[in-house]
This record gives sequence, C-alpha cells and structure tokens, in this order.
Amino acid sequence: MLGAYADACATGEILCGRLDAPRSGSLPGVFGPFEYRWRPPETLISVEDYRRAAARRVPRLVWDYVEGGADDLVTVRRNRTSFSRWSLRARMMTAYPERRLSTTVAGVDLALPVLLAPTGALGLSHWSGDLAAARAAEAAGTRLVLSTASSWSIEEVAAGTRTDHFFQLYPGADETATLMQRAWRCGYRALFVTVDVPVLGNREGERRFGYTRTGTIGRTLTLTPREALDMARHPSWVVDLYRHGRGSMRNLLEESGVGATFQSIEILHREIDRATFAWDDLEWIREHWPGTVYVKGVLDSDDALRAVAIGCEGVVVSNHGGRQLDHSLSALDALAPIVAAVGDRAEVLLDGGIRRGTDVVKALALGARAVLIGRPQIYGLIVGRERGVVDVLEIFRAELDRALALMGVQSVHDLDRSWVIPVASPTWDEEPARGY
Repeated sequence: MLGAYADACATGEILCGRLDAPRSGSLPGVFGPFEYRWRPPETLISVEDYRRAAARRVPRLVWDYVEGGADDLVTVRRNRTSFSRWSLRARMMTAYPERRLSTTVAGVDLALPVLLAPTGALGLSHWSGDLAAARAAEAAGTRLVLSTASSWSIEEVAAGTRTDHFFQLYPGADETATLMQRAWRCGYRALFVTVDVPVLGNREGERRFGYTRTGTIGRTLTLTPREALDMARHPSWVVDLYRHGRGSMRNLLEESGVGATFQSIEILHREIDRATFAWDDLEWIREHWPGTVYVKGVLDSDDALRAVAIGCEGVVVSNHGGRQLDHSLSALDALAPIVAAVGDRAEVLLDGGIRRGTDVVKALALGARAVLIGRPQIYGLIVGRERGVVDVLEIFRAELDRALALMGVQSVHDLDRSWVIPVASPTWDEEPARGY
C-alpha cells in the first residue's frame, strides 16, 4: 500500500506534483483499496490564528487602536501573563460524557460563560461592527454588552437582533440620563457602568494618529507618507469606511463619514474630560435604572464592597484592557480578593486577557461567574464579520469543553479554588511589548 501511495505522489496524483491532481479517489492496497480525499489545512483554529489574520487586513492606524494600551503596555502584558501563574488540576476516570457550560448573568440564560465586551468604535475594524457582533453573540447563545461609543446605535442594534442585549454606559456627562432612557426603551435590561475613565489613559499608539500633545483631536488623520502608503495597501477597508460610514460613534452623533468619525471621538473625549463622576452619581444611576446594574472597571475590594452596598448587583473586574493606568493589577490578579469580599452577594465578572478556554476555566475557578472578551471578538469581526465572531466564540466553547473533560469536571459550576494550583510567577512583565 505504501508503495502505491509513493508512486501516486511521484506522478502527482496526491498533492505532490500536478496542480490538477484529483481531489479524491482510491488506490490499490494490500488490504483493499486505499481511499484518499484532499482537504485544505485548518488555518483558523485558535484566537491567536485570528489575531494574526486580522493584523494583515486593516491599516496600522486601526491595528494600533485594537492592540494598544497605556504607556509601556505593562498592564496589557500582565493581563495575559497572569494566567500563566496558575496550573489546572486534573482528575482521571471521571466518566462525564457531556459537560455543562451554561450559566446565567443578570438573570439571562447563557449557553456558555463568555460574553462580548463593550468595544468603542468597532466599525473602524469592520463596518458591520456592533450589529454583527450582537447577532454572533445570539447565534452562540450569549450576549453583547453594547458600548456607549458603538458604531451602530442603541436603536439599530435592538431593531436588528432578536434578544435583549446589555448596555455599557460612560457616566457623568450631560447625556447620561438620555442614554439610559434610550437603552431601557429599546429593551436593554442590564446596565454596565464604566468607572475607570476619570481621564483618558496615555494611549500613545492612538495619539500618533491625529492627537496633539494635549490629547485633543483634529478633524483629519495625521499620517506620514509611510502610513498613507499603508492605508493604500488596504483598499477594501478604505472603501468600506467611505461607503458605509460606520467609523463614527452613532449614540453620540447621528452623522456618518470620516469627518463624523473624528467629531464623535472628540465629543466622547470632551464628555469624559468634563465628567466628575463620584459615588453619589452611581447612587443616582442605581436609583433611576429599573434593571440590573454592574460596575465595570473595579480592581479594589473596597470599591466592590461600596458598589454592592449601594445596591449594584454585580461588578466587572477590569483594567480597561490595559488602556488606562499602566502598572495596575491585572484583571485576574484582582479577581480573588474581590470575590472574597462580595462574591456571596453579587455577581463577579472578569474582563481582561482571555484568549483560551483554559483562561476561562481559571477565571471561573477563582470565582468569576463569567468572562468578557474584547480583542478576540474584534479579531473575528475583521477576518469574517459575523461568522468570524461566531467562530471565535465556538473556539472558546470547544476549548472550554475539552478542558473540563481533561480535568474531570462535569460543569462550570463545579469549578472552584480547588481546581487551580499556583505556580512560580513568570518574569515577563518587563519584556518589550508585542502583539496581545
């Protein structure tokens, strides 16, 4: 049989010679015909595969926004390396043919404990943006947390989807009450209040494309000749930006187009700079929002305790993807103390650094009810629009299910501190920044 196979390769019948070789057939063998069928190799089988593919499909100015963070990107790296400080416990011969991945967040049943995080200006990555992400979340049995800075408006996403999603609020500005009213009217019942942006972090990668040293933004791109050439190498992205006009933040400005993109960013930054959000303001939001309130951007257990005391039903442990205070705790490192403080009274979610199903396992074992993914959904959107985001979620589903099977765990609800083992801390935080 091997001789026949080698002969076929030598004559180009099986992938070894002519480009017009047959895609399927049979060859004689010792024990009967040897059947073969050509198939292309799998190239998008992990989140990292999607990241690499996405990096080639958008201009540098978009990619720097997606991958960037504050200052030296120490917190961006810590969000990833903190997961390496935990090993997983494995028990054998448990005989669980099926694992349970479902959970609930804000009283909503989810098929897996992974939500799509709020992501501003998602339409810059691909014009289908938030609407495609919301539909992908529905297809996978989970939910999107729609950003205040979304490229599709509150109303557009509600009209284009079948289920109620969640809404993220940048509070403290003049539009706070209006945004809350619009979201509630459209069926959003869980409100995620972001509290970690009293000022914008020093995001140097973003500032190089249109920002002055004071942090204000112009109405046109600031591009070097090399950067202009990079834009020209991505003509489909440029055409989509002009054709669909989904770069602007539609909850803040109804206009479309490139000029509106910069105008809406300027509005958001101005509102953030003007805002003086304090605990009294959170109490006001809690009093006036009829549904569930989560406080997003908490890294300290005292803040979590105070938020729950006010009446908030949940907290999201997050450092804004490393975009705010550099050298802050990673989301995972901040998780356990917050769970210890409020986990018996409130839902604790984690947002930051999730790239593998085993990362989800570690977060749940340390007390998170569920996790949110930001950059991975962007990778999927860039590569494959709605289908790409669905595929990324399915990667997480498959990896999570496989990890539970190999660990000997029947349900995500069985995960607790006993399933993770601390290991020596890696010393990667001070390495030069790479893509994360």
